Amino acid sequence: MLYFDTSFLVPLVLRERFSEEVEDFLKRLPAEELAVSQWTCVEFSSLLARNVRMRITTGEKALEADREFDDLVRRSFLVIAPSVEDFDQSRKYLRDYKTRLRAGDALHLAIASNNRAKTIFSLDNGMLQAGRLLGLPVRDTRLPYSPR
Repeated sequence: MLYFDTSFLVPLVLRERFSEEVEDFLKRLPAEELAVSQWTCVEFSSLLARNVRMRITTGEKALEADREFDDLVRRSFLVIAPSVEDFDQSRKYLRDYKTRLRAGDALHLAIASNNRAKTIFSLDNGMLQAGRLLGLPVRDTRLPYSPR
């Protein structure tokens, strides 16, 4: 299983600097191994709500982006429900203070780790650094990657 955090998927729906790179990268991966969690979906909706509050976008455009994200996830990813064990593991990660993890990132790492992800993909440098400190298989698009 290849796990993707929210930061990795945002450029697929909201056009930004990494959009083409992320699209090209995902095309090279085995579709049957792609996974996200329900937490990813909540975080994406939270990002859109923040953008509406800050008047970066309208509610109508945010709902359209949320529907596009839901469609992308439904078509392309296995969706994992967080478990009690995932929440417990994320607390353990948070107690390792040198990681400087935030709660949401700790939950992503715990879900991926507890579900034996071969690789955890993120564009969040803080999460990548924390994952490395924890000995987890974190990566971004800038490194060569072979799924086999």
